[in-house]
Amino acid sequence: MFNTDFAPIAHSRAYGGDLYRFRFDNGLGASVMSHVLSYGGEQGLWEIAVIKFDGDGWDLYYDTPITDNVIGYLEKDEVGEILERINALVWEK
Repeated sequence: MFNTDFAPIAHSRAYGGDLYRFRFDNGLGASVMSHVLSYGGEQGLWEIAVIKFDGDGWDLYYDTPITDNVIGYLEKDEVGEILERINALVWEK
């Protein structure tokens, strides 16, 4: 779907659109969404946020070299590229 080999660990429908969650071996992941409340969702574009897992829970993670916020208005191939970058991050757990 996002031009990557990563499979989402969760998918749900929200606000007339889609929300996917990804988790990587480095303890980080991503929340990827496209709906009427996401940046670009009304244009069929995607928003991504880096997330940090703590057991089964997770929180948004704003302290990365990728972004210090969410990234919106993305095409699917851009989402795939950012997922690859998140997966490659090394951080102190």
